[in-house]
Amino acid sequence: MIPTKGYAAHSPTTELAPFNFERSEPKDTDVLIEISYCGICHADIHQAKNEYGGTIYPLVPGHEIVGRIKSVGSNAKKFKVGEMVGVGYFIDSCKNCEDGSIGEEQYCDGGIVPTQNSKLPDGTVSKGGYSETIVVDENHVLHISEKLNPAAVAPLLCAGITTYSPLKHWKIGPGHKVAVLGLGGLGHMAVKFAVSFGAEVTVLSGSPSKQESAMALGAHHFIVTSDQQQMKDASSSFHFIIDTVSAKHDYNTYLNLLKKDGTMILLGVPPEMPQLSAYHLISKRRNITGSLIGGIPETQEMLDYCAQNNITSEIEIIAPDYINTAFERTLKGDVHYRFVIDMKQLK
Repeated sequence: MIPTKGYAAHSPTTELAPFNFERSEPKDTDVLIEISYCGICHADIHQAKNEYGGTIYPLVPGHEIVGRIKSVGSNAKKFKVGEMVGVGYFIDSCKNCEDGSIGEEQYCDGGIVPTQNSKLPDGTVSKGGYSETIVVDENHVLHISEKLNPAAVAPLLCAGITTYSPLKHWKIGPGHKVAVLGLGGLGHMAVKFAVSFGAEVTVLSGSPSKQESAMALGAHHFIVTSDQQQMKDASSSFHFIIDTVSAKHDYNTYLNLLKKDGTMILLGVPPEMPQLSAYHLISKRRNITGSLIGGIPETQEMLDYCAQNNITSEIEIIAPDYINTAFERTLKGDVHYRFVIDMKQLK
């Protein structure tokens, strides 16, 4: 067993604290990764507080992991010691269904094995990247270009692929008017990718102070959602709305901004059950749908695209002992746009 330091939540109401545990030695096709950086995702906070239900304590969060290969199993062929790699939201899948076989493991009928808080076959629980090391089967590890800033790559493993995947699936590009609702960890990546793909991008935000930042990211327009006149003027104007908000909000308000046959794509997961008016859908044959991360092949495609186009996340690097403050600031929207923990400071 490999002694490992990390940070864990021990109950829904207590702060994360230093936690010592053990990782298994790499099996035949596993690799041992020494973690350099791990992003803080909104889902980490929800799960630490058991807002989704089912949290198994102690919880070691973290699924936006960048590090270097420390050792490889006897039959691992895809990576070499010292190579920079990434691990995202899941570390295994059912392998027995059509979705898994076509590289969309995130939709596996038998489910995926999340990097954190998942019961493993040996009875243990998966522990994420708020830690020194992690052991993962090589088939769920991703190559990362040395051209990119590794700290700024970490959020690409969740926020990046979560926005890249729907933009690619719905073939969003030139000629499309796209609104991005929310300018946080997901939203700022949605803006970067949509602009890169050639779409005309508008940011929808309740914070007028974010306009300058939105334009700096490449957005073409900005609408303050609390301004009734601006919202009225934007009625029936977008082909797509990328909804990145994980807090409670009214879907109906934004459905009205879609053109006929427009589509609202949900990426955020609010803890409360939303209310939805059928009228906003049937009046212009609008659609509301959702999208979840991406499979391993698509995530690798996204990372390669980012290396070719010099796209990374906008981040604030923190020390591990700042995690609890970072959680509080994330809930307040006080981060531009993703916290990334320097896990090397655990040593």
